[in-house]
Amino acid sequence: MNKRKWRLMGQLISKNKWLFLGAAVCTLMAVVMDYVTPLLLAETLDYYLSDKPSTMPAFVNQWVDALGGPEFMARNLWIVGLILVLLNIVGGAFNYGKARFQSMAGENVALTLRERLYHHIQRLPFSYHVKAETGDLIQRCTSDVDTVRRTLANQLMAIFWSVLMVAVALTVLFAKDWRLALLSMIMVPALFIFAYMFFNWVHKSFTKADEAEGKMSAVLQENLTGVRVVRAFGQQQYEVEKFDRVSDDYRDKSFKSNKLLSVYWSVSDALSMAQSCITLLVCVFFAARGEITVGTMVVFTSYVGKLLWPIRQLGRTLSDISKSFVALSRIDEVLQEQEEPEEKDAVKPSLRGDIVFDHVSFGYDNQRDVLQDMSFTIPQGKTVAILGATGSGKSSIVHLLQRLFAPKAGKITIGGVDIGKIDHSYLRSRVGLVLQEPFLYSKSIRDNVGIAVKEPSQEEIDQAARDAAALDFILQSENGWETVVGERGVTLSGGQKQRVAIARTLMKQNDILIFDDSLSAVDTETDAAIRKALKEHSKDTTTIIISHRIVTLSQADLILVVEDGRITQQGTHEELIHQEGLYGRIFNIQTALEEEVFSGAEEV
Repeated sequence: MNKRKWRLMGQLISKNKWLFLGAAVCTLMAVVMDYVTPLLLAETLDYYLSDKPSTMPAFVNQWVDALGGPEFMARNLWIVGLILVLLNIVGGAFNYGKARFQSMAGENVALTLRERLYHHIQRLPFSYHVKAETGDLIQRCTSDVDTVRRTLANQLMAIFWSVLMVAVALTVLFAKDWRLALLSMIMVPALFIFAYMFFNWVHKSFTKADEAEGKMSAVLQENLTGVRVVRAFGQQQYEVEKFDRVSDDYRDKSFKSNKLLSVYWSVSDALSMAQSCITLLVCVFFAARGEITVGTMVVFTSYVGKLLWPIRQLGRTLSDISKSFVALSRIDEVLQEQEEPEEKDAVKPSLRGDIVFDHVSFGYDNQRDVLQDMSFTIPQGKTVAILGATGSGKSSIVHLLQRLFAPKAGKITIGGVDIGKIDHSYLRSRVGLVLQEPFLYSKSIRDNVGIAVKEPSQEEIDQAARDAAALDFILQSENGWETVVGERGVTLSGGQKQRVAIARTLMKQNDILIFDDSLSAVDTETDAAIRKALKEHSKDTTTIIISHRIVTLSQADLILVVEDGRITQQGTHEELIHQEGLYGRIFNIQTALEEEVFSGAEEV
């Protein structure tokens, strides 16, 4: 893991250093309590019940002598039993403290990461979200964060615990008998080498499994979001097969990781059992020859497990850390994406001025330019309509106007001020945008309409809905304003969703209003009512309407016709219908269709 990721992990630990320190102290005391038990048993067997010398510190023997010496302890072994019980109770208390400190630190780490990720994602440029997969981002903010939480909450202390266990065990064993201590470590190098090899294998395996899980999450999220489209086109079986493929891929890669884990546990179990058998046999042999006491044999046979268990657990710890490295790497990939820069010198001028595109060219990434040397002026307070075929560059004009992208050449000004110098947050807050397929939250209609204002009054909400021709259908709904629209507004028709979105946009202060084909799902009568209301209540607001419907465009003060990224025609409706070009052709087609429908209705 490179320095950047180490720095990120260090920041997470530093922010919760006192909790981690508390866990470390509790771990130390729990290890001490755990190791004292075999030593007390050995002291009882060798000193209290036999004539062997004591191995306890002098201050312990002073307490024993004060009670009556080893003979007294031999007659009252219940005291030893009571001490053992107390040691285990105290050890349990420290283990509880360790777990509590670990859990608090882990949850704080998860909270910090989640909030940092979410705040960062909110500030990433529009171009990043165009390419990013929602399901994969969700996994990074949830599953990957939880993996890091588990590692820092559990495995960090597990490493500290392992080091303490091994250090104390070796210290005591070498103090007792260096020969037996060396024999008790025969398999230790093999365990270390195997654990290191396992770490390298499992790291690659976990990386592939995590990426496969991200793809599966992305497919699932995409399917659930577009479930109505799937049903409408009868693509359920295709979607099931697609999900099965990514799910099978995730299962296979996870299964490979689990196979590596099973191999590790099997081999490490075999090595640990072999070491335990070797130590036991040698201890029995030495005890039979009188070279060690029974108490020493008890210590060695007890401590060898305490020596091997942490080393054996090292593989599991390393595998979890490996998962964490993969997760942290995926989290760091998002955090390293450049946020939209804060503009200290940006200005916040009045946006009530002419909008001028001056020889603007623009293209996405390395693709050909979708806007080519485009120049036009939108007078302040006027309504301008834009007509063009799909892919002609209409929406790109909107993207540039909101500074979601920057032009490759030329400049855009509002009231004479280059928008590149205008604070982007301020600019977007003053530009109201309604999309063809608006996004509604799974809340009540009232909450969706009033979300743009901190504490909207009912009068303001009613007026916005009235201007958007939405008030009637809202009041006629079963629960009125409290009607919950479902995820993405699924319970509303396309036209109703568009009108709710328009009302929401009208709630905030707009200097510029943009309707990106957002009147396409409403009937012509409602379309006309909305445009009339907008003209009456937004007299000083510059309005841009993108549409394919001539009747929607016809009342605009200026109409721009866009073809292949260029302005090919501009003028009023009356001027354009008498010119050769796209506008006149579409007008003739739509007029003929309307006449045909009308004559057919009369015949019926």
